[in-house]
Amino acid sequence: MPGASVFRSAPSSRGGQPARGVEPELPVVPTALVEVDVVQRWRDGVPGATAVFDGESGPDLAAAAERFSVDAEVLTALGASASAGDAKAFPLRSGDIGWLVGVGSGEPAQWRAAGAGLARAVREKLTGAGDADSEPGDLGDASDADYLQVRLPDDAGDELIGELTLGLALGGYRFKVTGEPAPARLRKVLLVAPEGADVAALREPVRRARELAAATALARDLANAPSNVKDPAWLTGVAAELAGPVANLTATVRDEKWLADNGFGGILAVGGGSSRPPRLLQLDYRPQDATGPHLVLVGKGITFDTGGISLKPAEGMHLMRTDMSGGAAVIGALLAIARLGLPVKVTGLVPAAENHVSGTAYRPGDVVRHYGGKTTEVGNTDAEGRMVLADAMAYAVDKLQPDVLVDVATLTGAMKVALGLRTGGLFATDDELAEQITGAGERVGETWWRMPLLEDHAAAVEGALADVKQTPAGPGGVTAALFLREFTEGVRWAHLDIAGPARADKDYAEVTVGGTGFAARTLAELAARLA
Repeated sequence: MPGASVFRSAPSSRGGQPARGVEPELPVVPTALVEVDVVQRWRDGVPGATAVFDGESGPDLAAAAERFSVDAEVLTALGASASAGDAKAFPLRSGDIGWLVGVGSGEPAQWRAAGAGLARAVREKLTGAGDADSEPGDLGDASDADYLQVRLPDDAGDELIGELTLGLALGGYRFKVTGEPAPARLRKVLLVAPEGADVAALREPVRRARELAAATALARDLANAPSNVKDPAWLTGVAAELAGPVANLTATVRDEKWLADNGFGGILAVGGGSSRPPRLLQLDYRPQDATGPHLVLVGKGITFDTGGISLKPAEGMHLMRTDMSGGAAVIGALLAIARLGLPVKVTGLVPAAENHVSGTAYRPGDVVRHYGGKTTEVGNTDAEGRMVLADAMAYAVDKLQPDVLVDVATLTGAMKVALGLRTGGLFATDDELAEQITGAGERVGETWWRMPLLEDHAAAVEGALADVKQTPAGPGGVTAALFLREFTEGVRWAHLDIAGPARADKDYAEVTVGGTGFAARTLAELAARLA
């Protein structure tokens, strides 16, 4: 991420408690991504890649064979494929390395998969992973072993180049806490433009895609960071430090005293069981040329979720270090929006807390008073995300006067069951906003499915002991959205449930195992469209 500070592990805020052992040193945050540039000519001595398209009876290898001055039969013997993202390396007579990468029929999204597959394959070749005959750093005799060049097709436009850049930047992403030296990695990719192309113009979609990729990668970093390091103070502090040098972007971190003085009962209740107190992060992007509506983004920032007294099963609980993925997406998006200089007023809020078990934890049956005075009857302490979001959303409506309010959270298992692991759930109060978000997702490679705000279940949210019920009966994803709607006061609003796509259990396309950074690009693209 250009111009960003770097972070390793930092002392946690434990409310005066002694340190519990030695915290691990994290990789540099944000993760360094491959640089991508557009150039006019092919360079000798740099490993090069060329695309393989689908032909009438299999992969069309003629162009690749001509590019590398080899027989097509040789490439067939290598198992070259047109499947998008399939990458194969082979030695050339010159001593260089050639790469073939499948792009299917050549649609832009397939170029994203191709870029990711190529970056992943080069990383494995550089580190010797999965290849018994290779040594770390073995990428041929080329002096620029950590460089790669890719031949662009003659019809390369902004969309194709942007998708390829996203794939190249994110496909080789890696986050691992280790005592070993940092492994060799792909550092730069040169996109070789078609003859006569305007190279300067082609660099603009690369710049934009790199910022979107950086937003996604940072969101992944924050989600993947282990929770013995990542407490609310660390998460909000890293975001504030990253925002510091960015033009027109300011960060404010509020502590537990400020939250108590201002009536943020939901955040304080959820964070009350932990020795590591909660925080509220506010990121304000205020460009001088701002037009359009004021967009407020609210992201759930639960840095670890035990479920509280309503304790989660042990199986899978380790994944709850990623329960702040919504907040991470908001942080990544605000940084991208500011770095791209979008002419739109945007505010990001991340209520951060750790949901833990102790004698000070909140209980089922408690009544919690949120910011602004509305009360909630607690039914299940594991439904903590909506508690912190309610505070932040009520504050946004009261103090920030948004024209559009969007919250994003790993909120319900019900949405994961309904939509699986690659699609986000979208609830919205009007059709236009829903279409803007799904369209934004389509343009940046993130899929959303609109879900209904079923009015038949609205009455279930009404409380008997308090104003509203935290866990009303009915379909879990729908009732959670209806609960949050109670804190919007009629503002145009959308709720994004990313419980499924926020984590991945295997690599695919540009997604890597662990935190995915899902929603960061959609939020940045939404801001661009609202401008």
